[in-house]
Amino acid sequence: MTNHIALYEPLMPANTGNIARTCAATDTHLHLIEPLGFSTDDKHMKRAGLDYWEKVDITYHESLDAFMAALPAGAHLYLISKFSDQVYSDTDFSDTSEEHYFLFGKETTGLPEHFMREHPGQALRMPMTDKVRALNLSNSAAIIIYEALRQQNFAGLERSHHYQHDKLKD
Repeated sequence: MTNHIALYEPLMPANTGNIARTCAATDTHLHLIEPLGFSTDDKHMKRAGLDYWEKVDITYHESLDAFMAALPAGAHLYLISKFSDQVYSDTDFSDTSEEHYFLFGKETTGLPEHFMREHPGQALRMPMTDKVRALNLSNSAAIIIYEALRQQNFAGLERSHHYQHDKLKD
């Protein structure tokens, strides 16, 4: 495993469900940092992707401190935030022998400011205008993970798919 998405205290089940679907599609490990703003049994989770839930490798962490303590030695941690001067696409994620952890903040408040100040060199941002407060969490996670996967030449992913019976040739 090389890629991990970690969600700090996610509040919206639809976002987490969509991210879980992305994790299932990309063989990305999902980390959920408690407390969660919903139950993972919630009906909204099912609508947003719970049918993929059993195909996702999920680890629950009791707190941000517990998540940080669980990081393996040598892992690369990236804090995804608008409070950074470093653009995500300028970072090298290409080494598939390394563990890449992408930590996303709570939908309403992001990552705690004190935590961001403790790790300023690890923060990455997605360029955007000042017309919105933030991008949608599930969209942000998809943008970041697919950039990492692109740099990794989509290792382990199916690059083409064909109909069992090609409808276009019949």
